[in-house]
Amino acid sequence: MSQSLKVIQGDITELRVDAIVNAANTSLLGGGGVDGAIHRKAGPGLNEECRKLHGCEVGEAKITKGYNLPAKHVIHTVGPVYHGLKRDPILLANCYRNSLNLAKENDIHTIAFPAISCGVYGYPKENACAIAVKTIKDWFSENKDYSIDVILCAYDSDMYLSMDKAANS
Repeated sequence: MSQSLKVIQGDITELRVDAIVNAANTSLLGGGGVDGAIHRKAGPGLNEECRKLHGCEVGEAKITKGYNLPAKHVIHTVGPVYHGLKRDPILLANCYRNSLNLAKENDIHTIAFPAISCGVYGYPKENACAIAVKTIKDWFSENKDYSIDVILCAYDSDMYLSMDKAANS
């Protein structure tokens, strides 16, 4: 089985993958940052399907179709707002783990993640990237029987450097 993790800089809404992950809010009905960009590009069908999901708890994940996106699916996960509490890294790790579990359940073999909780939710970039990479690598070890290529997609060069550093350390 092949498993890979790579870091790229670009626009996650342009990626031709089985699924992109949306750093959503608990309503799943769109917002700012990557969430707003995904909803705008996907079109109104995404909002209609999200409305039927009745929200999502922090650390959990739900899946929808990709609609007008090049990705076939969107996996929505709600990252924690950073408060420096012991539960923050646990909740952030759960976002990645639950998204990957949902990918496996839905036969998804290429998935791209944004920097969850690093925008307005205020998670320190270096910490968030380290948690993302460790959680993904741990998931690979626990799911050796599943082939999947994971992309960490940074929108800007500063985030790319933080993600790349975490992935290569």
